[in-house]
Amino acid sequence: MTDNLIRVDNLTMHFPLTRGVLANLFAREKKFVRAVDGVSFTIRKGEVLGLVGESGSGKTTTGRLILKLLEPTSGEVFYRGRAISSFSGKEMEGLREKMQVIFQDPYASLSPRMSIGKAISHPLRIHGLADGTLARDMTLTIMEKVGLTPASFLYRKYPHQVSGGQRQRVVIARALVTSPDFVVADEPIAMADVSVRSMILELMVRLKEEFDLTYLFITHDLATCKYICDHIAIMYLGRIVEIGPLQEVFRNPVHPYTATLLDAVPVPDPRFRRTLPMPRGEIPSPIDPPPGCSFHPRCSYAVEACRIQDPPLVDTGGEHSVACPVRTGRT
Repeated sequence: MTDNLIRVDNLTMHFPLTRGVLANLFAREKKFVRAVDGVSFTIRKGEVLGLVGESGSGKTTTGRLILKLLEPTSGEVFYRGRAISSFSGKEMEGLREKMQVIFQDPYASLSPRMSIGKAISHPLRIHGLADGTLARDMTLTIMEKVGLTPASFLYRKYPHQVSGGQRQRVVIARALVTSPDFVVADEPIAMADVSVRSMILELMVRLKEEFDLTYLFITHDLATCKYICDHIAIMYLGRIVEIGPLQEVFRNPVHPYTATLLDAVPVPDPRFRRTLPMPRGEIPSPIDPPPGCSFHPRCSYAVEACRIQDPPLVDTGGEHSVACPVRTGRT
């Protein structure tokens, strides 16, 4: 597994700030929400990259940019070595069979007027892969594989008639029915009860092996990453501050933000006490981010250079890269 299925190169997404007519007329300069600010990474075929960060860090926007649900301000996404921006409209239709998404809120992403069977089989009809009896048979098969049983009974049900865990399985089945090779899983267990989260994770791991899938696993919960991810990338205010193999980052977190996130993961031991202080303050506004390192206003290791220079990701060995000159000894 050395070939890169997905490569993201300096991806940037700045949303223009919408204001009133008079405010736009007299504004000295346009304001932008810097949702994604120069993100680069690769995902090898068959691997799972976990994209981790607080709410508002740009994780979901990154996933949507990779799928071309949004047009980037700058940067490029490559699929099997080819820039997605070079795909024609017809080619893009074919590519969407191979690049699918599991949305965060299954209830919001399912039509209340469409039965579960029709919702899952809809991509087959859109892409002309199957219709009629064949589409129904393929839908029932994928429903059985994701644990929606009895499939023939649930096929006629509507989203409001099934449980939250079953709705999540419906969204997973809909994403996999076209036999994709890359799936963006956007907080796929966030809306599920705690009791079913482990079952959904186990299901995703099993389906990954069965269908030879590659995942971008978006989450704010580092604890779930160790069950499914091969590599993790830590995002903060639209930028990746640390990326590397899962075990290496867990064992040796270098960036202060990563270390704090790991220290905040609950441990079922009453004798355990946190050793690292929580970052002071709150995440800055993406409209007016601080100069230099975006984490420096909250960082206890910050020096004067952190307030001036924007640190690049530096390879510390073993595919482990960190954007912190203080902790890497490169000040």
